[in-house]
Amino acid sequence: MKPLLPERAVFLISLFLVISVGSQFSLGLENSNSTFQIIKDGDRLVSSNKNFALGFFSFNNSTTRRYVGIWYNQIPQLTLVWVANRNQPLNDTRGTLALDRHGNVVVFTPTQTISLWSTNATIQSNDDVSVELRNTGNLALIKRESQKVIWQSFDYPSHVLLPYMKLGVNRRTGFSWFLTSWKAHDDPGTGNFSCRIDPTGYPQLVLYDGNVPWWRGGSWTGRRWTGVPEMTRSFIINTSYIDNSEEVSITNSVTVDTVLMRMTLDESGLVHRSTWNGQEQKWNEFWSAPIEWCDSYNRCGPNSNCDPYNVEQFQCKCLPGFEPRSNQNWFLRDPSGGCIRKRPNATCQSGEGFVKVSRVKVPDTSMARVDKSMSLEACEQACLNDCNCTAYTSVNETVGTGCLMWYGDLVDTRTYANVGQDLYVRVDAIELAQYVQNSNRHPTKKVIAIVIVSFVALVLLVISLIYLWETARKRRERLSNLSLNFGESLNSKEFDESRTSSDLPIFDLLTIAKATDNFSFTNKLGEGGFGAVYKGKLTNGEEIAVKRLAKNSGQGVGEFKNEVTLIAKLQHRNLVRILGYCVKNEEKMLVYEYLPNKSLDSFIFDFGMARIFGQDQIQANTNRIVGTYGYMSPEYAMEGLFSVKSDVYSFGILVLEMITGKKNNYDSSHLNLVGHVWELWKLETATELVDSSLEESSCGHEIMRCLQIGLLCVQEDATDRPTMSTVIFMLRNEVALPSPKKPAFILKRKYNSGDPSTSTEGANSVNDLTISIINAR
Repeated sequence: MKPLLPERAVFLISLFLVISVGSQFSLGLENSNSTFQIIKDGDRLVSSNKNFALGFFSFNNSTTRRYVGIWYNQIPQLTLVWVANRNQPLNDTRGTLALDRHGNVVVFTPTQTISLWSTNATIQSNDDVSVELRNTGNLALIKRESQKVIWQSFDYPSHVLLPYMKLGVNRRTGFSWFLTSWKAHDDPGTGNFSCRIDPTGYPQLVLYDGNVPWWRGGSWTGRRWTGVPEMTRSFIINTSYIDNSEEVSITNSVTVDTVLMRMTLDESGLVHRSTWNGQEQKWNEFWSAPIEWCDSYNRCGPNSNCDPYNVEQFQCKCLPGFEPRSNQNWFLRDPSGGCIRKRPNATCQSGEGFVKVSRVKVPDTSMARVDKSMSLEACEQACLNDCNCTAYTSVNETVGTGCLMWYGDLVDTRTYANVGQDLYVRVDAIELAQYVQNSNRHPTKKVIAIVIVSFVALVLLVISLIYLWETARKRRERLSNLSLNFGESLNSKEFDESRTSSDLPIFDLLTIAKATDNFSFTNKLGEGGFGAVYKGKLTNGEEIAVKRLAKNSGQGVGEFKNEVTLIAKLQHRNLVRILGYCVKNEEKMLVYEYLPNKSLDSFIFDFGMARIFGQDQIQANTNRIVGTYGYMSPEYAMEGLFSVKSDVYSFGILVLEMITGKKNNYDSSHLNLVGHVWELWKLETATELVDSSLEESSCGHEIMRCLQIGLLCVQEDATDRPTMSTVIFMLRNEVALPSPKKPAFILKRKYNSGDPSTSTEGANSVNDLTISIINAR
């Protein structure tokens, strides 16, 4: 006869739970009407964004050592982020996750009378609670009525730190948020390593092996941990650091919600940061620690500095004013004894001072004192007045304010190649004098270098003067011949100065020829569609740029007059200023101010019209619409409103045109290109619009992805469009893209010939019409 006790026990316990707690407690899916009284082994609770799942699991398909955990739902390989009963696995597959009669979430089996794991929260008897697996991967026990979180898994991390999780300490209660490693890759039990913020002294990030520091991320500098030079502001990571009377903590979030990012502490004591690459189906690691010899805590002993870039000598060296405790051990490359004062009785005497040690991770701050209100100068004086103060630095490296002072030994200092803080180490009068003397020796080398450079410069100057004299002689000969080759008078039929209203000075041809060295090839700056541009210099020393129209350029007098009038009346801080013009027989020239080459990023920040904002603006309004229809965003073309999102719209049009090989014109269906793409996108047949030159490409997925990004850029509401940094991220990374909303300008525009205020049936190009509405100065 088969035993019935286990099955009967399951039934009785389940029935008891339903009767006892069914009226007040439920375990439900977020944003779903479905509720569960019990989750059995084999069931899963999935977040509404499908990114995370909660359920039972084991390693190597084992039916024993079963755990309850949260993992990435859409990554094929089991990738865990949190484990509930990490130290107490179940022995079979009959485990149950449920709410007990007090409202706590518990893990148990029918053969056990007590739970293996519990949320163990304090819940009032009349509280109506539910459990949610949120889109962030956070399992939360909440009160239904107030939505207040009673307990959450984010408060009890295991080996993974997800976005929006905390590392830190509640100063009021002493509660700590920290990571702990697994025992092994297939054993999630609590391992030896932990990563936490130590709040003693001045708070710092420390990785421990047991209770012993293993690696130190260091104190917060205002923008990063002092021991993490790679931690710069990223366009996908936002960092929030809090240090007040209530708590000290750090939280990372992502700017793009579809990005899967994690920080893990593995069983060997290494911390890793990585993001998921969906296209290649792998994790891309972009940072880890500790990795260098100098990363290990207190590698060179107290009062020393570890320099991994000093490859020709021992990486360990004593800080200013200190010497090895044991020269023999130091010679044998054993720095464990560290360094001691050269003259221990010479401190706290007159003539003392500080020597700066640059680009370092500052020492252990657990015994340091901080005053965030002090300036660096006041900090120096405060440290100098206290004989026990051994070093100081600024708290905030970004603005150089705040005072951090050390007392006693300086432990775990190391040098970085390009970044780091300045540490000011106290030295006695003798040591300070030696440093000053050594620093005074360096100018001797500088003097030698200056003499050599000056001699070379003198030789070059003599050569240049000879060259200039010879060039000037030849120029005079050419100019004397030039005056015979040009006409004497202005052709009034070709150019009527009185009708330009430009109020610009007229330059004499001989003056321009002299300024440009008779349009010398060495002065040629470039060549455009209407002719060449030359650099010149007037007799008063002013540098100019001369646009000399080619005789076969196709630009007649009418076009020339329009250009003079237009540029003379436009005014903008980023437009080159026109100084005048010259017309002599068939010669037509424009004279501009000369601007030396500079990087574009010194003038614009994303691209195009958005640069005319004020420095503190993100959008603006103008009554002068300048641009090309078809590329202009609707809010700019219709209302004169423009922002950084206006150029995003223009970029989207370019993307769609490149993919389809078509211009943004209207077709027989009264739709322009944007409207046509949108209609086919809704029908999931947008591949029909891909240019024939791309049809044979094996990059169909990438092409459709770019088309979707293009549609996201041309959405009608500017707030729905992504920023250019987000566009770049979407193009570079295989992340899930949001669905585009209805774009702008999808209906046909109808113009009567020459009159945009009336309608007709012709199909007109919307990106060939350029507007320039000119306001006089």
